[in-house]
Amino acid sequence: MTDGVRGDLFAALVDDLGLLYGGDYNPEQWTPDVWREDARLMAAAGVNLVTVGVFSWARYEPRPGVRDFAWLDEVLDLLHAAGVAVDLATPTASPPPWLGHRHPDTLPVDADGVRLVPGSRNQFSPASRVYREHALAITRDLVARYAGHPAVRMWHVGNEFGQVCHGEESTRAFRDWLRRRYGTVDGLNTAWATTFWSQHYSSFEEVLTPRRMPYHVNPTQALDFRRYASDQLRELYREQRDAIREVDAERPVTTNFMGFFPLVDYWSWADDLDVVADDAYPDPTDPHAPADTALTQDLMRSLGAGRPWVLMEQAAGAVSWRPHNVPKSPERSRLESLQAVARGADGVCFFQWRASRAGAERFHSAMLPHAGPDTRVHEGVRRLGADLRRIGSVAGGRVHARVAMLFDWESWWAAEEQARPTERLRVLDQLRAWYRPLWEAGVAVDVVRPGADLTAYDVVLVPQSYVLTEVAGRGLEAAARRGASVVVGPFSGVADENAHVRTGRFPVLLTGVLGLSGEEWVPLPDDGVPLALGDALSLDGAGGTLDGGGVGPGPDGAGAPGGAPRASVLGELVRGEGAEILVTYASGHLAGAPAVARRAAGEGAGWYVGTVLPAPLLGRVLYDVLAEAGVTGVLPDLAGHPGLEAVRRGGALFVLNHSGHAARVPLTSPFVDLLTGARLTTALHVAAGDAAVLAPAD
Repeated sequence: MTDGVRGDLFAALVDDLGLLYGGDYNPEQWTPDVWREDARLMAAAGVNLVTVGVFSWARYEPRPGVRDFAWLDEVLDLLHAAGVAVDLATPTASPPPWLGHRHPDTLPVDADGVRLVPGSRNQFSPASRVYREHALAITRDLVARYAGHPAVRMWHVGNEFGQVCHGEESTRAFRDWLRRRYGTVDGLNTAWATTFWSQHYSSFEEVLTPRRMPYHVNPTQALDFRRYASDQLRELYREQRDAIREVDAERPVTTNFMGFFPLVDYWSWADDLDVVADDAYPDPTDPHAPADTALTQDLMRSLGAGRPWVLMEQAAGAVSWRPHNVPKSPERSRLESLQAVARGADGVCFFQWRASRAGAERFHSAMLPHAGPDTRVHEGVRRLGADLRRIGSVAGGRVHARVAMLFDWESWWAAEEQARPTERLRVLDQLRAWYRPLWEAGVAVDVVRPGADLTAYDVVLVPQSYVLTEVAGRGLEAAARRGASVVVGPFSGVADENAHVRTGRFPVLLTGVLGLSGEEWVPLPDDGVPLALGDALSLDGAGGTLDGGGVGPGPDGAGAPGGAPRASVLGELVRGEGAEILVTYASGHLAGAPAVARRAAGEGAGWYVGTVLPAPLLGRVLYDVLAEAGVTGVLPDLAGHPGLEAVRRGGALFVLNHSGHAARVPLTSPFVDLLTGARLTTALHVAAGDAAVLAPAD
């Protein structure tokens, strides 16, 4: 993924500074006396990196062509003197109001044709040449001035790219993108299947972005626009990155991703970043947040081909943009930060350093709250800084996984377009539900793009890959025949790369390896459908009960209290063609049809899970898959400690207790806890909300 030589620039930075620790710093909001206090408090808290200048364009350029950098000179000098390095950002995410006032065409237009106005942030069209010329001009001047400043150790382009525009300039750029993709309008007509609804185009000039329409949008048009929008933003990023590299080829360049963000295909961006960085704001009231956050962190590590990444933003307490902003405790903030390090992060940062007195984020938490340093939050910040110094030896370590989970933005986009069998089957819901049993078992997972090399994996999970290319299909079949257990979920292999349904019995590319084939997708009743379990399904390793556990149909697909486990959301009418049937539908439209099946394929196996199973039954199936492949977690008996997370990174074992109860973990060899210095021989005791980072004792 990321070029190895460029990636080494980030590794060298961590070698010099240690695990990176800090956050966004917005000195333009404060006076010089506050800057000096900030530098002192940062040093005391162990902060060694801050991102500066993300929203400083109007301060740098108060009027067109004017440059005011003197204040930044003083800020960088102060930070350098305090031993705090700077990730200097191009300020291009938020143009000054004068740009939109003088050049209205730089402002974005939404799908309803409404041109948005300045006064917030992100008020630009990625296709606007005028915007891009001004963005490049301020970027070049910033880099020319500060490339040699000793405080500047990394560059940060823009902020949270995700802007979409439907204006005329964007429409012309979309047409150009389509010309490059299809060559001719006949090629576009074929790809978009414009014989449907009389949509045939006679020239590219007739093509529009998918704006507000009387009825459903052409799904291939919508998919191509999403591809174009992601590519347009990547081009914008590359322009500024290249302007930096022309002057400074020695410092790494990045931007901040946003986890499973729906508007940008991060697989296509990953090669362009010297280090992957992510912003993460899990909801502290969500009981699944620890597992879902781990999945996102595994994605970030995987985007960089396993290399270390950076948690660029998180909240020190409460955010300010939910309807009801429940805060994280300092203990939870510490635990989430250590979780990121466990899963490959070599940097842990926050938004932001000092809480803003005014503006839209005035109630967003910060490392330094409004009440100052004598606070619970800032005490936690200082503790975390000390913890990161203690575990600095883990920097550069890798997380090695034997399980791959397939995920692709283009398939996600296509799978959730309008006019499909059900809107209740959601790609991320499926991904997270399949991931949680593995997280609970302490099994490491890589997130893998369909079509990638699978030879390193003993288990390959396909929770929902609606679009599956022939290359990806052959790769899955080859993995099974080589010896892997390949598990395919519902509504997979349905469409090709143009989002056209593949004709024939589904999943067309995988029927051979799965030993079954289907003919109908069947949305299920609100109360689900009871399932009948065959004798071959193991009773071992299943978390929870299989009778629905007293909860109605919901995110976990559980059934009615006291009854059989129930399938929910969607089922598939399939017939066995050599597969061993493990679970069937007990009644209704799908009565007797397979819901879960397995078939030996070469040295491995193909497993089919054709519906949304209740969480305990899904866990049982996946644990049987792991047992068949000989994949185990890094600690035994984790199932007895719900909420306990275990991850091995390099030579260190992280044990994180997300539960409200203390846990005792037996040890088979002596360890030293890097966080406390304690030597452990027979057992590890982890208090609720606490963590341990274990290294083998000498």
